[in-house]
Amino acid sequence: MPSSHPIACRCGQVRGLVQPTAPSTRCVCYCRDCRAFARHLGAQADVLDAFGGSEVIQVPAANVTFTQGQESLACLRLTDKGMLRWYAACCNTPIGNTMADRRMGFTGLVHTSVRGASLDASFGPVTMRTQVKSALGAPGFGSSGELAGIARMLGLVAKALLTGSYRKSPFFDAKTGAPVAVPVVLSAAEHAAAHNDGP
Repeated sequence: MPSSHPIACRCGQVRGLVQPTAPSTRCVCYCRDCRAFARHLGAQADVLDAFGGSEVIQVPAANVTFTQGQESLACLRLTDKGMLRWYAACCNTPIGNTMADRRMGFTGLVHTSVRGASLDASFGPVTMRTQVKSALGAPGFGSSGELAGIARMLGLVAKALLTGSYRKSPFFDAKTGAPVAVPVVLSAAEHAAAHNDGP
């Protein structure tokens, strides 16, 4: 497992590194909200698989470092109580998801932002598939690895709280705890369009 793996948006303006964990959780989520995030940014062709799944890699937020272009990070929420969904405003590349409370010190990096070397070499294989009942079409498989994936995520959160490393998240101001970009909540029309699974 390499000590770091590159992060970059599509146009290369936002760049960074993520330190893999062992074990890592590579998850494919088939929920409508993950699909809506990609669709709202016009990134569904790059992000979603044939059944509308979005692959994310769950890591401690403190393991993510942006080396350039952090001023281009933008944040949206599908609803006023939804999770924070981060993207590169320069080219609308989805970057990752965090909870609104930085003490939940993990992020789910969208696989298209984790570029460069092999994802298998850095993070291992996909170990979790969730929300498969919301998938498009008939995948022929069900949800799997959810209990183990949730346990690993809770372990990341607990460790970040115990060590205080959640304060090192690049998505939140270290002093105030506020998001580094003001979250924009989708309008009712934008929300409806983003969730439209029709042709």
